[in-house]
Amino acid sequence: MGKSLFIAEKPSVAQEFIKALKLNGTRKDGYMEAGNTVVTWCVGHLVTMSYPEVYDNSLKKWSFDTLPFLPKEWKYEVIPAVKKQFEIVSGLLNREDIDTIYVCTDSGREGEYIYRLVEQMAGVKNKQRKRVWIDSQTEEEIRKGIKNAKDLSDYDNLSESAYLRAKEDYLMGINFSRALTLKYGYSISNYLKTDRAVISVGRVMTRVLGMVVKREREIRSFVKTPFYRVLAQVALGEEKGVFEAEWRALEGSKYFKSPILYKENGFKKKEDAEKLIHELSEEKPILTEVFSVERKKENKNAPLLYNLAELQNECSKLFKISPDQTLNIVQELYEKKLVTYPRTDARVLSTAVAKEIQKNIKGLLSYPNGAVFAKEILDKESQKGIEKTRYVNDKQITDHYAIIPTGQGLNVLSSLNGNSVCVYETIVRRFLSIFYPPAVYQKITVITKTKNEAFYASFKVLLEEGYLKVAGKSSVSVSKKEEKDNVEDVKCDSKMLEALGKLKKGMILQINELNIKEGETSPPKRYNSGSMILAMENAGQLIEDEELRAQIKGSGIGTSATRAEILKKLLHNGYMELNKKTQIITPSLLGEMIYEVVNASIKQLLNPELTASWEKGLTYVAEGNITSEEYMEKLERFVKSRTQSVAGLNNQCVLRACFEKAAESYKEKNEKKIEKKTATL
Repeated sequence: MGKSLFIAEKPSVAQEFIKALKLNGTRKDGYMEAGNTVVTWCVGHLVTMSYPEVYDNSLKKWSFDTLPFLPKEWKYEVIPAVKKQFEIVSGLLNREDIDTIYVCTDSGREGEYIYRLVEQMAGVKNKQRKRVWIDSQTEEEIRKGIKNAKDLSDYDNLSESAYLRAKEDYLMGINFSRALTLKYGYSISNYLKTDRAVISVGRVMTRVLGMVVKREREIRSFVKTPFYRVLAQVALGEEKGVFEAEWRALEGSKYFKSPILYKENGFKKKEDAEKLIHELSEEKPILTEVFSVERKKENKNAPLLYNLAELQNECSKLFKISPDQTLNIVQELYEKKLVTYPRTDARVLSTAVAKEIQKNIKGLLSYPNGAVFAKEILDKESQKGIEKTRYVNDKQITDHYAIIPTGQGLNVLSSLNGNSVCVYETIVRRFLSIFYPPAVYQKITVITKTKNEAFYASFKVLLEEGYLKVAGKSSVSVSKKEEKDNVEDVKCDSKMLEALGKLKKGMILQINELNIKEGETSPPKRYNSGSMILAMENAGQLIEDEELRAQIKGSGIGTSATRAEILKKLLHNGYMELNKKTQIITPSLLGEMIYEVVNASIKQLLNPELTASWEKGLTYVAEGNITSEEYMEKLERFVKSRTQSVAGLNNQCVLRACFEKAAESYKEKNEKKIEKKTATL
């Protein structure tokens, strides 16, 4: 009987497999061997795609004569810095006494690609290959993954999509970056007075830059519009208090659908608001009749569990850390067995996991910040029936379920830094909150009328905290829709609530005062690093409402594994700037110039629908709905036509005017900075 080789993605993961397999063998250079078992590891990518000059040395020089570059046979090479480990792994893969290979790289497209490149480069033949697919690195999960390992060929479609994703990024990056640099690089360097300018573009990266630039320009061109609301101070009588009600032009009002209105609750001009107050104040005292009183209870359920994008957005808000930092932290938590696989798009659990979720909850009895809640859940057996709720849905899971605590590895918590501890607690609280009942609110809406003009007031009181008891800080994350709904809801005390509860239709109340409150429209908000991740997840639509987001799932830009790295690259290239304190993202002048170049040459790269459609195409390949040949044919046709189109353009003079216009904003920005700095001296 031959030996089995287990190959992990990195040394720390290999160590967890050694523990799970209970191996006590000899640690050698780059691997460990015990009896019939050998465990080795990659150190991330060991093999990469070769640059064009490897195919032909003449391609080292950038020229339109050699574009587009579309290789018929792809070349790969070992990364020099990790050549030693590759040779060790390659030698083990081809050892005669090893007949079974267990592929234990990360359970996802990128992990699949890492192994397949190594196998291809090592020339592995005549071996039985099995794929270990796991959701966490607990010993139990690892042993289960080994036991249930499927034949590697079952993942061939996933492998194809991984190769295609890399080829797509390569072809678009190499051809478009070279073409645009050749055509416009001198124009940019001449304008910025630099030695040279390399224009770096990519399928996902350029679209993200476009989103940031467009948002900045929307803010610049925004003109604030003032509006004037009329507010009434309505007395409940007998020292029961006063509540504020807002005038609205409902049906029956003389102002209903009037062009002088700003929406239904304000005027465009102050004099029109003053006129309304004068009309209503002609008779003293000003009386108002209760037209309707609506009382209802509202239930608010705990949010869905975290996927990576949602967690990155939350951590950007709560802790002001970048998506890249969040990914690094949650990856560390995963490797220390504290949480499940982080690079997931799902926000629900699978039915199989839900049936055994009690183990995760029990483990948290040893976690100080979650023990009380975990005990309450177990005592009440609240976890039973969770599989029948919206938090469990097999159809919404592709590779992995949501990020949740494993309930294990708690002994290493003391060694984690502050941010890591906070991120872990955030994950734990969100997880435990789904086993709690909804928060219950009492909502009272009152409409009164004076001379057919309606005044509206809405009150909301928390009756039962439900899941908010455990949600803690994470409960600050509310959807935009929910935020909008809550603007008009006023909190009130029990005395006021009691008085409001006694109101009945037809009752007459007194208005103590009518006044005008001036407001103004607000410009769109700049993206922060977290909201940018959500925007990428949704093909450029900044939708924070989780139900709307679920409807367009699968059409995002990039993947959960790559989005943070894309932002990092844009910042590194100097195309965008990040305020580390606020996590607000803004474009740089160079970034706006790159945007203008792409907009005037390969405009499709700025189209979110196109970018998302490429990603969806990769999903179709992974699912076996289309072949890799079909995908490559479409890709090569697109790259060829766009590259040739750039070669025929002659619009540098037009772009100079665009550069000038963009630069005006940065000149003003720099002048303001200088003024501010001078004022503090």
